[in-house]
Amino acid sequence: MNSNLLFDFTVNKENKTIHIQREFDANLELVWQAWTTAELLDQWWAPKPYHIETKTLDLKVGKMWLYAMVSPQDEKLWCKADYKAIETNKLLSWLDAFCDENGNGNNIKPRSFWTNIFTEKNGITTVNITLTHEKPEEIETIIEMGFREGLTMALGNLDELLLTLKTK
Repeated sequence: MNSNLLFDFTVNKENKTIHIQREFDANLELVWQAWTTAELLDQWWAPKPYHIETKTLDLKVGKMWLYAMVSPQDEKLWCKADYKAIETNKLLSWLDAFCDENGNGNNIKPRSFWTNIFTEKNGITTVNITLTHEKPEEIETIIEMGFREGLTMALGNLDELLLTLKTK
């Protein structure tokens, strides 16, 4: 990863939000593809040593991405992203949830409403990510679950993937 690229992670319990601003050394279309294509998401979304296996991804408002985070022992933790807004190369928004393999959500762990805004300047793409929650305690829960560390590792995986995609 280019160490000059911006990575900012801010928690605002009062507003019940987590904001991440992250730059990638790749053009907007390539970064967008990496966030919206199952074959590419499977290569970077999970922190190592975990990996992702997408069961379905239907990139349309009202549809979902259903995937399993798979441990090194082949244990699967099912998750889904219910798409709420999509503007190609600009905006991607979803409500996440832990679920079963058929996408039936569970209410045990908090859900995050993700808003991802994509912009590009001089070949560097910035993704502004805002996670919104219903209660401040939900933010505490996901932070305790290792969200910051896991997302940091996953975004590092994306850096590596983008580097290989740019050279193809």
